[in-house]
Amino acid sequence: MADGQAVINKQVIFRDFVSGFPKESDMYVTTSTISLKVPEDSDAILVKNLYLSCDPYMRSRMRNIHGSYVEPFKPGSPITGYGVSKVLDSRHPDFKKGDLIWGITGWEEYSLVTSSQRLFKIQHTDVPLSYYTGILGMPGMTAYAGFYEICSPKKGEYVFISAASGAVGQLVGQFAKLLGCYVVGSAGTKEKVDLLKNKFGFDEAFNYKEEQDYDACLKRKPLKFKYFPEGIDIYFENVGGKMLEAVLDNMRLHGRIAACGMISQYNLEEGEGVRNLFTIITKRIRMEGFLVFDYYHLYPKFLDLILPYIREGKIRYVEDIAEGLENAPTALIGLYSGRNVGKQLVVVAKE
Repeated sequence: MADGQAVINKQVIFRDFVSGFPKESDMYVTTSTISLKVPEDSDAILVKNLYLSCDPYMRSRMRNIHGSYVEPFKPGSPITGYGVSKVLDSRHPDFKKGDLIWGITGWEEYSLVTSSQRLFKIQHTDVPLSYYTGILGMPGMTAYAGFYEICSPKKGEYVFISAASGAVGQLVGQFAKLLGCYVVGSAGTKEKVDLLKNKFGFDEAFNYKEEQDYDACLKRKPLKFKYFPEGIDIYFENVGGKMLEAVLDNMRLHGRIAACGMISQYNLEEGEGVRNLFTIITKRIRMEGFLVFDYYHLYPKFLDLILPYIREGKIRYVEDIAEGLENAPTALIGLYSGRNVGKQLVVVAKE
């Protein structure tokens, strides 16, 4: 393949803004052509995309809402999101041909990346490259920032994680166990519950779909274990709605809540209210929302922590891998019904 030649570029296009639950038909696959040479008057980077990340926050980009922390997708244009790519050509001083990078790219085989603001050069290739869509990428940094920076955990504390088998939750739970905390997670299938307990080392886990009363569930005494008879010190919030309401009733004094996401609310036209927010005052709870972008300056520190854990087998990570760009819409929509088991990603090409 000669430098500068035009090639066929398969793409996933966003059809139009979405109300209610998104469908695969809200996206479509097409082809265009792209030059494999960066224009001379540009400081852009031309990349070949290897892996694409499917992330819950992408649902908010399907709404026609401007001025949020992330801009909506543009109807008629390729979906964009986090991915792992190889640089084919560059006029940017920080990147050269052959570099492996992770960051924001297009849902297509090749992308001309015009903003390097959220691009990270991959220095460690002794671990799977796909990990940079998850444990070593944005979800990993999210788990690290939310747990360590927001929650200020201490050994022996009681930690609850909702959506615990996902890309972020599975890491938070393992961070907490390594610190010596008692950890319980919720998930949506028996398979995921078993994964939390048997692979990730959670002390307990439950299937929220089988529970009618979350408040009673958090107080229950299953087998020889007790979920939280003395309350919750740290809640890593991924769900919102009724689960958040139940957790607030079970928080201990001076508890901390890292509000990472609220996936139960993403497809509702009108969000559910939480009726017991006064509990935050009476229990002196600190609840803080956060965006991972604000913590990317800690990425080198994060790598210093996580890489030894991975290499020594102290942290395990589960990926749900879809093969081929044409299967990306199905993979993304599956996130919102809990079809994925672990970190959902799409393989576009092998390096």
